[in-house]
Amino acid sequence: MLCLGRRGARWLRGRLPFRAEQRATLVNVKVKWVKDRHLDWAVSRERHLRPALHLVHLISSQPRGRAALRDLATCHRQFALPHANIATFLRRFPTVFRESADPGGTDGPWFSLSHDALRLRRMELGALADAEQDLVDRLRRFLMLTADRSLPLHAIDQLRWDMGLPSDYHLSVVPRHRDFFELVRRPGDERIWLKLVSWDPRLAVSELQKSASSADGDCLAFPVSFTRGFGLKKKCMAWLREWQTLPYTSPYADASGLDSRTDVSEKRIVGVFHELLHLTIAKKTGRRNVSNLRKPLGLPFKFTKVFERHPGIFYLSQKLATQTVVLREAYGGSDLLIEHPLQEIREKYLALLMASQQERTKGD
Repeated sequence: MLCLGRRGARWLRGRLPFRAEQRATLVNVKVKWVKDRHLDWAVSRERHLRPALHLVHLISSQPRGRAALRDLATCHRQFALPHANIATFLRRFPTVFRESADPGGTDGPWFSLSHDALRLRRMELGALADAEQDLVDRLRRFLMLTADRSLPLHAIDQLRWDMGLPSDYHLSVVPRHRDFFELVRRPGDERIWLKLVSWDPRLAVSELQKSASSADGDCLAFPVSFTRGFGLKKKCMAWLREWQTLPYTSPYADASGLDSRTDVSEKRIVGVFHELLHLTIAKKTGRRNVSNLRKPLGLPFKFTKVFERHPGIFYLSQKLATQTVVLREAYGGSDLLIEHPLQEIREKYLALLMASQQERTKGD
């Protein structure tokens, strides 16, 4: 961590020639993207996990725990399956999905869950129940990051998977916590919004603030690490050291007075996404998932450029034909250093999916 403390910060400010420029305006620093195979693997290995879990949830919700292929096929776009043929996807993972003929003699196969998948689904439901207060607190903190403490449901839906929210959170979790949340419609807006009922100062402490010592004062530096073999030019390294000593603005504080053209403002933007990624259960999300949060979070245009300017804090994976933002400090190699209970269940699902691939390999 590159925090020098107040005395060290004053010493450094007097020795860096572009200190005043940094304080006044955003320094134009270009940092080369370098591949990180460990974090790429953390992203790419989940290729089939999300659509598989969507299907697990749908099948398990049916009255008899099974569904006709023709009914599942209508949900193809909803699941964003990597295969055009949903039957191909289901049959690819026999350790999760079981195929059978309809006892009624109708055309087309039916699918149910394997014993192992049913067991994991029960564990998942139990983990969701146990983690509900944590889930509620993280959702409250998400809304507290926004300017008017509210978001349209579609904006939350884009981060629903990453935050570990159940698909029906607005119908199940929200009504159980009316002291925290309210579903509203705005005049002239057909969308449904989730509004925070009350502010909780206990939650308005960022993860960076929690990890800082009292001696740090206003000098809160982000944990920084780089891909092995990555090297910064001396000028870039000097800029980074100075940037780390700039004042830290809490993502929960009113930042309307900050000039968006300054490095201080950029540090606030980094802080917002550092906190937002901490609210996800795997400390990562798609870059496009945050693209519509500019106005709610009070961010300038092209705000996602901070992911490229700060490769020691964020890693941009190019896997799965998209860009995924990963919080570096949360990972050791390809593994999370601290695993959320819901992420632990997802890892078990992932192992079950990979068992199907291993069986196919043996069969070949």
